[in-house]
Amino acid sequence: MSIELPDFSIPHQEKIDWMVETHGFALEAVVADASADPPQPAYAYTVGFPEAFGFPEVALFGLTPSAASGLVGLVADCLRGGTEIPVGVEVVGLLDGELRCCFAPVDLVIWSPMFPICSAWRRDGTFDLVQLFWPDRNGFLPYEPGYNPAMVLAQPVIGAMS
Repeated sequence: MSIELPDFSIPHQEKIDWMVETHGFALEAVVADASADPPQPAYAYTVGFPEAFGFPEVALFGLTPSAASGLVGLVADCLRGGTEIPVGVEVVGLLDGELRCCFAPVDLVIWSPMFPICSAWRRDGTFDLVQLFWPDRNGFLPYEPGYNPAMVLAQPVIGAMS
């Protein structure tokens, strides 16, 4: 005996709208593209953070969708609770074990094609975005000497440090 499940396919934009309506923001996951030159790692980015929290959209690279969702959820919970997260400086206390992270502004003149859902979701297409840098196993961030070279492709630096 087989059970037929209903058709859950809905247009992608409706899924984004539903996530924003339900959670205050959506998370768009993008699969890795090994055929690109250079190879593009998997990444994820938020849609609706400025409207929900008065904070830029957040992009992060090199994590599974589940891990990215957990980290973005942690950021959302902090912002929802009134925590002010600085942009362009290292932050301690957000990640376990006093590990450092950083939210670095992204130049959307260059990088906006990587975040089409953010543009499509807004009528005017404008938004601000930061890259959330997370540390390697030794605590180095991707823009620092000592960062694990094997991780360079997984977490490219598109955000600019002040």
